[in-house]
Amino acid sequence: MTKQEKVQYVINTLEKLYPEVPIPLKHKDPYSLLIAVLLSAQSTDARVNTITPILFSKADNPYDMVKLSIEEIKEIIRPVGLSPMKSKGIYGLSKIIIEKHEGKVPQSFEYLEELPAVGHKTASVVMSQAFGIPAFPVDTHIHRLMYRWNLSNGKNVVQTEKDAKRLFPKKLWNKLHLQIIYYGREYSPARGWNLEKDMITKTIGRKSILK
Repeated sequence: MTKQEKVQYVINTLEKLYPEVPIPLKHKDPYSLLIAVLLSAQSTDARVNTITPILFSKADNPYDMVKLSIEEIKEIIRPVGLSPMKSKGIYGLSKIIIEKHEGKVPQSFEYLEELPAVGHKTASVVMSQAFGIPAFPVDTHIHRLMYRWNLSNGKNVVQTEKDAKRLFPKKLWNKLHLQIIYYGREYSPARGWNLEKDMITKTIGRKSILK
């Protein structure tokens, strides 16, 4: 298979498996998605989805969020981990959104990445899933699979993102990154991986993995 044939195989297989891809993190608008994505760092979507309803029942917009203290936010989000850093980030970004962006989450990579505790991956998720702007957020699943599929060298997530954007059509990025995440969780996990069940890696994977 040529690299382009491998890319097309990935696209076709994922489309058959996941014709519809719901966004894993529960949210109602760009702000609640931003907070949920921030909370998901080094945590699981399932855990975040149990905590955000509690947090959002008290504050689901930046104006209400800054009425809470950082300590109050920290206590609510403690189960997702890294609560000291995340609570400061949530409070700080809420304040900036009010002061600089009229209470609305900015639709810009530049402005999003200026917010406390918001890195490129978080900004990419918000741009893609909240605003429908083409982006290719690379999480651990995508990083792992792009390497296993021999579509990236696995050096770092920055390179993996560049490779994904170069190989896959831009119009597919927003759906495809979610499809790869779902596939990684179901068929190609980091632990307990069974190559026989992982049809994509078995078909196009790098030789060192297939041995």
